[in-house]
Amino acid sequence: MHLHIPEGATPKDGPSAGITISCAILSLALEQPMNLDLAMTGEISLMGHVMQIGGLKEKLIAARREGIKTVCIPDTNRNDYDELPQEIKKELEVKFVSVYDEVFKHAFNIGINL
Repeated sequence: MHLHIPEGATPKDGPSAGITISCAILSLALEQPMNLDLAMTGEISLMGHVMQIGGLKEKLIAARREGIKTVCIPDTNRNDYDELPQEIKKELEVKFVSVYDEVFKHAFNIGINL
């Protein structure tokens, strides 16, 4: 399945929801709920690579505000994460992911390899 949401004439923030949208579609197709205590952000390529996003600080603050304990973020954002103040990072377990298979393992409690 290829879902393409082009930018068009109106700028949007949508690409960083790529892994989240992929998980939502798979959750529906597999009839398997995702882990509810997990947040995620990352653009996804056609080959399943998780690509860098912007606004990491704001996204982690929002996750903490909502009581999320575990967050998947692109491995390519590791330097951005390392530069954040400890106050933002405390109480968050961060899973750095580089391909969608890694996201899937954190999002679902089932033994399927993609």
